[in-house]
Amino acid sequence: METFLIRALQLIMSLSLLVIIHEGGHFLFARLFKVRVEKFCLFFDPWFTLFKFKPKRSDTEYAVGWLPLGGYVKIAGMIDESMDTEQMKQPEQPWEFRSKPAWQRLLIMVGGVLFNFLLALFIYSMILFAWGDQYIKVQEAPLGMDFNETAKAVGFQDGDILLSADNVPFVRYDGDMLSQIADAREVSVLRDGKKASVYIPEDMMQRLMADSVRFASFRFPYVIDSVVVNSPAQAGILPGDSIIALDGKSISFSDFKQTMAERKKNAEALLKDSIDPRLITLTYVRGGVTDTTSLRVDSAYLMGVVASLTTDRLLPMVKKEYTFFESFPAGVSLGVKTLKGYVGNMKYLFSKEGAKQLGGFGTIGSIFPATWDWHQFWYMTAFLSIILAFMNILPIPALDGGHVLFLFYEMIARRKPSDKFMEYAQMTGMVLLFGLLIWANFNDILRFFF
Repeated sequence: METFLIRALQLIMSLSLLVIIHEGGHFLFARLFKVRVEKFCLFFDPWFTLFKFKPKRSDTEYAVGWLPLGGYVKIAGMIDESMDTEQMKQPEQPWEFRSKPAWQRLLIMVGGVLFNFLLALFIYSMILFAWGDQYIKVQEAPLGMDFNETAKAVGFQDGDILLSADNVPFVRYDGDMLSQIADAREVSVLRDGKKASVYIPEDMMQRLMADSVRFASFRFPYVIDSVVVNSPAQAGILPGDSIIALDGKSISFSDFKQTMAERKKNAEALLKDSIDPRLITLTYVRGGVTDTTSLRVDSAYLMGVVASLTTDRLLPMVKKEYTFFESFPAGVSLGVKTLKGYVGNMKYLFSKEGAKQLGGFGTIGSIFPATWDWHQFWYMTAFLSIILAFMNILPIPALDGGHVLFLFYEMIARRKPSDKFMEYAQMTGMVLLFGLLIWANFNDILRFFF
């Protein structure tokens, strides 16, 4: 329950900021061109509002709705979410949206998208300034990676060190690397000290999207953080030791846990073969020197040690700090890269597996960390701001991109679409968007129960 509340709070905070900035972009451009904004509403407010007020000598009412699906600004003289068609039947007024030149109306409509994108760039810049950038170089991961069943089915093996995709070197494990792999014909890996090739099928991304398990995860070495008093490990293991082999076979931390679990499960069969399943021989590195020791684990098949879980102590970590002014070009680069990656992956949305992966508020909430982490909160907020900017600029009626499309038509044809056409287009777009919203949240329900 605590995890749900933490994620829900982060989601509400993030969406609130994104909606205010987006609608603020429309609002500021509208006021810049002296267009009257009748209402500025955070979230939607069908039937009633949670809070509203209207300052003296202001044309704008500010409100908070109860349905957290977005928000809106009601701009005078425009067919929008309010569907105020009566206003459009009145004589055109100089403070109305419809009375302004097409280029001004265009800027008012793209203001929300522009502000969301600028917000993402600013947040990315401040993240780099405050926390810097750090990542694990996949080519230098000493034990390689563990792969899921889909990856193994096409030829990857646990312990492979990822090198390149179609001769383009990998740098870090992120969404871009997965896209590189999915779009590649050949991935090069280092396997048992030798270079090997894995040939990627054309439907690799669809296979990955169908997975509920990550494509791969780093294999962590088994480094001892501390030794429990009066435990079997006190026979020869010290804090800081790095265990590299079990009974002569190279292992990672996950390998050791899996092997001991199998020994416990097959204990009776091993005893019948005169093998003591609890007796193990460890090879470890201490101060650069490799040595071995034997010990007998306890009845729970545990040594009595605590493993180190600090990533930067276990794997080669690249860290880069940014000054205040250095952070801005780096933040812009990160934002543009994120946008390109998201746009590139949109093609998979129209596949069967892509439609299944479409998620609603449950999916969005799940991307936030289960414990409060400001770094991750701001990172995910910037990512959602990129998504919101891109989705809103799509040429779909009822979205900003739909209005932009009709404005381009007007500028080229030199005549406006009729009010009746705009009404039908707005209604059609809203039906499509609500249908998409229902489908996305239905997918969340299916994933939760099944």
